[in-house]
Amino acid sequence: MDTAFTRLVGIRHPIVQTGMGWVAGPRLVSATAEAGALGVLASATMPLGQLRDAVREVRSRTDAPFGVNLRADAGDAGDRVRIIIDEGVRVASFALAPSRELIAELKEAGVVVIPSVGARRHAEKVAAWGADAVIVQGGEGGGHTGEVATTVLLPQVVDAVDIPVVAAGGFHDGRGLVAALAYGAAGVAMGTRFLLTSDSTVPDAVKARYLAATVKDVTVTTAVDGLPHRMLRTDFVDSLEKSGRTRALAQAVRRAAGFRKISGLSWPAMIRDGLAMKHGKNLSWSQVLLAANTPMLLKSAMVDGRTDLGVMASGQVAGVIDDLPSCTELVDRIMTEAEEALKSLELLRAAR
Repeated sequence: MDTAFTRLVGIRHPIVQTGMGWVAGPRLVSATAEAGALGVLASATMPLGQLRDAVREVRSRTDAPFGVNLRADAGDAGDRVRIIIDEGVRVASFALAPSRELIAELKEAGVVVIPSVGARRHAEKVAAWGADAVIVQGGEGGGHTGEVATTVLLPQVVDAVDIPVVAAGGFHDGRGLVAALAYGAAGVAMGTRFLLTSDSTVPDAVKARYLAATVKDVTVTTAVDGLPHRMLRTDFVDSLEKSGRTRALAQAVRRAAGFRKISGLSWPAMIRDGLAMKHGKNLSWSQVLLAANTPMLLKSAMVDGRTDLGVMASGQVAGVIDDLPSCTELVDRIMTEAEEALKSLELLRAAR
C-alpha cells in the first residue's frame, strides 16, 4: 500500500511499531522491519553504548529501514542524536517535541524526523520547525496520553499540517488502518498490538495478563508520576493510588536507586530529568522521582515479569486482543483485512 509515509521512510506497509521502553528491542524491531513495517527501537532505557550496540544488532538482522525513539528532554539527547547519525539510522522519532536545533541537525544528516504529539498545536509547531512527519496519539493510546479521542484529534491534525500524519491510539487491525486513511492519515502506529506478538521479548506470563484483560481493565492514573498514564489496572497501581506521600517517597527513592545503577545517571541528572517531565504540573517530590525512574517500574513488569512491583503500560486495545502472532503474520493479516475493507467500500459505491 503506497502512501506519503511509506514513500518517506521506504517501507512496504503504512504501519509503525512504536518505541516502547524495555519492549522495542532489537528482536522486535528487526522482526517488524522484515515484515515490511517500520520498527522503532526504544532508546530511553539504554545507556549510550548499549544504544549503539542495539542499533548494530538490528542492522545485522535486517537490511530494511528502522527508527530510533528518544526523549527530546533527556540531558544526553544530543549524544543520542549523534549515534543515530553516525550509525546511519533512517528515522528518529521523539516522545516529545524536539528542539528546532535537534530537528535541523538530523535533517542535515538525511535522517527522517517524526515527533509524536497529542495536540494540534504541537503538530503545528514541529511541522513549522521542519519535522518530516508526525505521529498523533489519541487518548486511547498506552503510556502517557491525553484526553482527546483519536477520532477527534486525528482529523484536526490532518487539517492543520501539510506533512504525513500517522495515527496512533486504538489501532490493531486492517479496519482501523482503512479508517485512519479515510481521516487523511498516511499510516497507523501501534504499541500494544506489537507488544502482544511472539517476537516481543515480554515474559509470557505478562503477555497472558494483557490477553486476559478486558477494555474495563485498562485505566488512566496520575499516581505513577503525576501525569495521565494509561496502563492495566493492577494491585500495584491500586497501592500507588492509596499510598501516602511518605510511603510513596520511600518507594520512589528505592526504585530511583535501582534505575540509577542500570542507567549510569547521577542523582542530579535523574532529578533534572524528572523535573523536565513536569510540564508545568505541581508534582510532589515522590512524583518527580517517579517521573525520572518510571522506566524502572516498566522494567519490573516488562523484563522481570514482576507485575506486582511494576506498571504495565497499555492501550485500550488490549481489551480486544486475544492472540500472539509473529510480526510478519500480524502485518500480513492487517494488510489483508485492509484490502477486504477497501473492497467492501468499493462494492458500496458500485451498488449506487
